[in-house]
Formats: sequence, C-alpha cells, structure tokens
Amino acid sequence: MKKNIPYREQLVELSKLYKIQEIKNYINSRKKLTTSQIELILLKNKVRLPEQSYSKKKVAEIQFKEQLVTNLIVTCCLIVFLISLVSVRPYIKTVTSEIKFSYVAKEYKSNQKFLSNKKNDNLKNSEKDNKISLDTRITLNLFENLKYDLKSIRLGASVKPVYLSKLPPDLKNIKSTSKRKDTFIKIILPLIIDENNKILENRKKLFKILSKPVNTMGEKRWLKRRFEDYQVKNEDITELKLRMDIIPVSLAISQAAKESGWGTSRFALQGNAMFGQWTYGKDGIKPKDSVGTGHKVLKFPMLRSSIMAYQKKLKYP
Repeated sequence: MKKNIPYREQLVELSKLYKIQEIKNYINSRKKLTTSQIELILLKNKVRLPEQSYSKKKVAEIQFKEQLVTNLIVTCCLIVFLISLVSVRPYIKTVTSEIKFSYVAKEYKSNQKFLSNKKNDNLKNSEKDNKISLDTRITLNLFENLKYDLKSIRLGASVKPVYLSKLPPDLKNIKSTSKRKDTFIKIILPLIIDENNKILENRKKLFKILSKPVNTMGEKRWLKRRFEDYQVKNEDITELKLRMDIIPVSLAISQAAKESGWGTSRFALQGNAMFGQWTYGKDGIKPKDSVGTGHKVLKFPMLRSSIMAYQKKLKYP
C-alpha cells in the first residue's frame, strides 16, 4: 500500500484483501464504522494492522470494556442464582426428606423379600393407590429394617428422620392394639420433633434480632411475618416470645391419638386432620353429626401441615 493513503482507507483495503465479511456488511449497509471499530474487527480476525497504527490504545480500551461488561453480566447472574438458592433453602430440606423416603419405600415395595416377611403374615395387604399412602405392611417393614423402635428411643436413642406425608389407609387392620398404637406414634413422632426444632431455630433467631440495636430490612420483614403467623397484635414482642415456643411431644401425641382415633378416623385418612381443627369458610370434611353447626374439619395437604397448624393454634389467645 502507498504511504499517502489515509490510515482508515488502509484498514478498509485490508478488510477487502482478507475478505472480512463483517466490515463488508457494514459498508454495504452504509453504516459508518470508526477507525477503532475497524481495527478491532481486523484484530478479531487475526489481521495484522499497518505499522503506522495510531489507535492501539483505543483498541485495547474497547477490548477491556467488552470484557468488563461480560464479567458484570456473569457476576449478576451468579448473584441472582445464589439469592434464589438461599430463598428456597427452607423448602429443600423438607422436599429432600420426602423424596428420599418415597424412594426407599418404593424400593421396599418392589422387593418381594419384605412382602414375604413372616412376622406380618396376619396383616392384610392393602391394594389401594400408592398416591394416597403407603400401606401398613410396607411401613412396618421399613420401620423394622431401619431398626426404628420406641423402646430404644425411650432409652435415649435418636428418633429416625422418617417423614411420611400421609397415614397408611389400612392402619386399623393391625390386630394388635399395642402394635397399632406404636406404629401411629412412630409416624407422627419425627414430624412433631422436626417442627419443634424449627420453632427452636426461630426462637434463637428472634432473640438474636432483638439483641441488636439496629435491624436490617430483612430482619424487620422476618419479624413482621412472625407477628402475623402467631397473630400477635400491635407487634408485642413479649407476646411473641410467649407464643413462639415448642409444644410438649407427649401432649401433641396424646391429643393427635384422641382426635384421630390413633390415625384411623375418616378425617385423618382423607384430610390428614390429626387434631380436629374446625373451619367454616375453608375447604374441609363435613362431619356426619354437624347438623345445625355448619362447621367442617379442616383438611391439610400432608401430615406435617396439620402439626404446624396445631402448634401455632395452641399459642393463639
């Protein structure tokens, strides 16, 4: 190329020589590219610039800005992902526990050696839909394999973290009264303890927030939700401390046993209603003897929901 050719035209000639389609498209569309933009495109296509280049600093600046924007976008996406992960963390534990138990239970059901267990020969095998609940035979075999027994727990052993979402529909078919009651307790005991542990964690967080001279917006929102959950008026901190407390396990079990007939009542089997909470406007199960009252027994999507509602309801005025 001749020395008297302007630098920009040299760049354009280079693009034509190396058949850089991107620059050609810009020229055909009558869009004017700056010298720095042409240089950048040529560099991207590994074309060596003329020796008299005077805008290498600008090219470096453009490359730096592009990389900076890319890094910012990636960082923002990562932050959004982490925030989303933290927000759903409370639900992950519950869902994971349910999935793990469901998977183990299905493995047991498909394994014939558990179904042929001689200790349960006098039990009738329920053929009901698995979506409703696991049958009693599978539940008993699962408890036995996990070495989950109440005697060991009374001696200090930890409760097995087995979280059933529904009661077995044929629980009443266990002929032994003591075994039927023990099975009922084994089902609801882990759920009661787990919900009590969550309350203790909330109490710990509550006192931690109250000990700080200034609270963040997130902590204030958390406090507001707790006032609503426990129906505390005028945001009375003292009242919240009293209501946000655990329920004695023995009390919860005895009341659940009485209200649900040890897990055999229609309300417990059809609506996971362990404590017989009444409702008038919400979805529920109508009792046969509710003539004139118009009340129903509140339904729940799972056993855990019934226990949560019971623990909070006892703290209401």
